[in-house]
Amino acid sequence: MGITKVERLMNLVIALLSTRRFITADRIREIVSGYPADASDEAFSRMFERDKNELRDLGIPLETGRVSPTDPVEGYRISREDYALPDVQLTADEAAAVAVATRLWETPELTTATQGALLKLRAAGVDIDADDVAVTITSTTALPGLRGSEEILGTLLSSIDSGRLVQFPHRPSRAEPYVVRTVEPWGVVTDRGRWYLVGHDRDRDAVRTFRLSRIGAEVTPIGDPGAVSRPDGLNLREIVSRAVGDGPPVGQARVWVADGRATALRRRATASLGPRTLGGRAGEEIELNIEMFDRVAREIASLGADAVVLEPAALRADVIARFEAQADRA
Repeated sequence: MGITKVERLMNLVIALLSTRRFITADRIREIVSGYPADASDEAFSRMFERDKNELRDLGIPLETGRVSPTDPVEGYRISREDYALPDVQLTADEAAAVAVATRLWETPELTTATQGALLKLRAAGVDIDADDVAVTITSTTALPGLRGSEEILGTLLSSIDSGRLVQFPHRPSRAEPYVVRTVEPWGVVTDRGRWYLVGHDRDRDAVRTFRLSRIGAEVTPIGDPGAVSRPDGLNLREIVSRAVGDGPPVGQARVWVADGRATALRRRATASLGPRTLGGRAGEEIELNIEMFDRVAREIASLGADAVVLEPAALRADVIARFEAQADRA
């Protein structure tokens, strides 16, 4: 049985996460299971380029750099510092960043394959700290927006890789009926913990975004391989951002965040206003754009004591009201 696109991406993540050195594309071709040994250099290059784009679209921090000070060849790795997430205290964005690796690591069918991949990497001379890899990948068991859609994700990634059309039932909301869509799939993107397929909807002859949790039970690849290709220069994240309603900011907020916490919120900060101690805890004061008031309030409230709204007063009151409502329910 051939290795699927999802398995190959998992193997690639493990390889790039397991070394602090930059690994060349040729070395990756040798040690990462899933790249056909008989593929031409051009075919491997195309496949590897697609895989790098997939990882970046999924929020995985893929770095490039020189293999050594004396070797100008470009190599690749995943920064452990940027990839590692706090135990348990994971926001939706942080969980999505490691979603593929997490889900695959926990899948019983792939546990043996994953362990085998680590052994192969060690045998090939790649420096691996298996404990670090295991802790990082299994740091969360809850993946908002993907639960129940793992098989759909695998089929979509495989179809994108092979350049095939897909058909699936989809509904814009839970209150509406399913309608079968025929789509040229271009990529899968995460946004605030939710997963989206971006592609060209042939029925409507337009670019469309489909939330994976609203796709029916099965995705069916159709047509010949190679019939679909992703347009050059396309920014999938911008397409998803426009589709889910992120418009220009309607205001700004000042928020205190505890040191070592609220990583996703920090990434969206427009400015750092300096360190600040609050309630005896060290932290930092940051400035955020408010695109959707309710969404920002919900995200900050989900962080509990690790984030405190300083301004505006309306946002602070909204977050406090959410805490009080939660306390009443408890």
